[in-house]
Amino acid sequence: MAEILFLLLRTLVVFSCALSICNCLQDAADNNGNFFTVSSFRYPESEVRPYDTRYIRVDLPPWFSSLNVAIESDVDITAKSISKISKSLLPVICFRDGSPPLPDASTNALQGLELGRFFNGSFERAQDSEIAQQCYPMQKNITLRLTNEQISPGAWYVGLFNGIGATRTQGKMIVRSSAFSFSANISVEGCKTATMWGPFCNQTIYPLSCSRFDNQTASVISCADSFPSSCLTGAETKTYALDVDGIAEQLVIMASNVKVDSNESYLMCYARFEAFASETLHDYAADIHKVPLIVNKPKAGRWYIVISLSGRENRFAQGTNSSSRVCFSINVKVLGCPVGKAGPNCGQQIYILQAVMRRGWLTPFQSYYFPVNDASLSGSSTNFPLEPIVSNFSSIPELDTSTWTYFLMNIPQGGSGGHIHFRLLSDSTIQYEVYLRFGGLPTIDDRDYYYVNRTSASRSMFFSLYNSSKEMVDFYILYAREGTWSFGLRQLIDSNTPAASRGSPTLVSLSLERCPRGCSSYGQCRYAFDANGLTSYSFCSCDRTHGGFDCSIEIVSHQEHIVQSIALIASNAAALLPAYWALRQREYPEWVLFTSSGISSALYHACDVGTWCVLSYNVLQFMDFWLSFMAVVGTFVYLSTAGEAVKRTIHTVVAILTYSLRG
Repeated sequence: MAEILFLLLRTLVVFSCALSICNCLQDAADNNGNFFTVSSFRYPESEVRPYDTRYIRVDLPPWFSSLNVAIESDVDITAKSISKISKSLLPVICFRDGSPPLPDASTNALQGLELGRFFNGSFERAQDSEIAQQCYPMQKNITLRLTNEQISPGAWYVGLFNGIGATRTQGKMIVRSSAFSFSANISVEGCKTATMWGPFCNQTIYPLSCSRFDNQTASVISCADSFPSSCLTGAETKTYALDVDGIAEQLVIMASNVKVDSNESYLMCYARFEAFASETLHDYAADIHKVPLIVNKPKAGRWYIVISLSGRENRFAQGTNSSSRVCFSINVKVLGCPVGKAGPNCGQQIYILQAVMRRGWLTPFQSYYFPVNDASLSGSSTNFPLEPIVSNFSSIPELDTSTWTYFLMNIPQGGSGGHIHFRLLSDSTIQYEVYLRFGGLPTIDDRDYYYVNRTSASRSMFFSLYNSSKEMVDFYILYAREGTWSFGLRQLIDSNTPAASRGSPTLVSLSLERCPRGCSSYGQCRYAFDANGLTSYSFCSCDRTHGGFDCSIEIVSHQEHIVQSIALIASNAAALLPAYWALRQREYPEWVLFTSSGISSALYHACDVGTWCVLSYNVLQFMDFWLSFMAVVGTFVYLSTAGEAVKRTIHTVVAILTYSLRG
């Protein structure tokens, strides 16, 4: 009897395990049926030379679900050895959303960069700002998976650096560090159905029916759910997608016809830009049962709206009652202004800037920007006056006496390897504050970069301020991401000051450049392509005494450079000793060889340090190597006991072989 019971029990266990395996396989098949591989790339093994950089760009479509990255390298670094390696020699990997990463854009950014921990393979509970710029020591194996809950569609970059710091761009005669090699597998998965999204493409996205109304004073887009009424029970959620086209002033999300069966029901709304919203990851949240959710100056693009019965912050008040039911109708409005207007009352001016390619420049994406109807388009000027087009009055005079004037510029696809250069010029004190934002209009509190005065400006590593004063504002946005950028110029106006005495005219200069300040006149601007070969990026190659991203950091002073150059050139005087000895011994061939070797080496080093080049650099370099090698061979041949005929033969053969190897 016991054996029969044991047999039945074992059969039941085997059946349960088989049923569980079938369910798991069925779930996996269902999940795999929801998404497909949008793109898959394998980058073969490549070498990153000392102080070199490699960028990998990944394009994420709007319907992507996840990004998978696997990188293998021959870097052998342990957690204990990181602190012993200088940053200038440490292989580093960086991630950035929108444009290429640049960990050593400034001295402050480099000092604040923490590289004492390895990448653990996830960005769990990380916000967008944390994912956008992260750097880690290079490892043998790095595996990464990011979902549409963590990053937004668009361009995403991986940067590989073999050493970072000011010396990365410095010109070097001798490189003492080593190279490393890597290979990468990158795949992007997307959802098959347009109405399904989320990390596993298993969450339904409900469309909104929209209608547009325009007049001379405002532009209103009204949207509503296709179903007159929706109901939620317990932990259920409902997700909507809304596309905001162009510049808008407000996004208003409301709930109407709300019917509840409990006084403790909460109708929470979570909104997020271009990424899936949730209780833990969202840009805006509100209980729309009580008040509408208002987003001022929303960015242009897709917004995801999630409606749930209760939020985490309300569950303690609601208790564990999961039978509550709420029915509602969702209403969304996008409020805008007529063309050329902006602000709460549509009283501010907004101008679209047109790109004008620079004359005589073969490097791509070199252009100036002007208002579309500006006369400078036909002239040679690189700036335009601000006062004729500036806004004349405040949108809310009772709250803010300042005026805003907005400019929109577009960086084309593939242009994220360039830099935005903005300048304000005036003969008197500039009375404007500058605010920048990507994708939407900036405000004092909601902006990506800003400049108020020399003591109040952005501290971002991608914001580079140059020679700004009371009469001039001059800054760069490094590696600006492609798309629409908004510039807001805020002018502080004293109503008691006559317009004629508010200062001299102000000129605006806005351009897209490849290298900041032309590499500060201490280097050459060069450009390269990412691993795909489709996107170009620019960088500076500095001289022997300067470094940094823009060659503005003096690594070796002018006096030190002179001393080092003299010492290097004078060191070739050591060839005088063997030449003098050969002359005394009347060994005239050896005397000519030692003398020529010393002279050619001195001429080569004089050219190499930038003093004077009597011939081309390549010719001098070859002569230095060839004659030095011949001098060494001649010394050993002279000390040998071979006959004169054999010695002459060896000299001739070595000379022919070394010269033939020149090519």
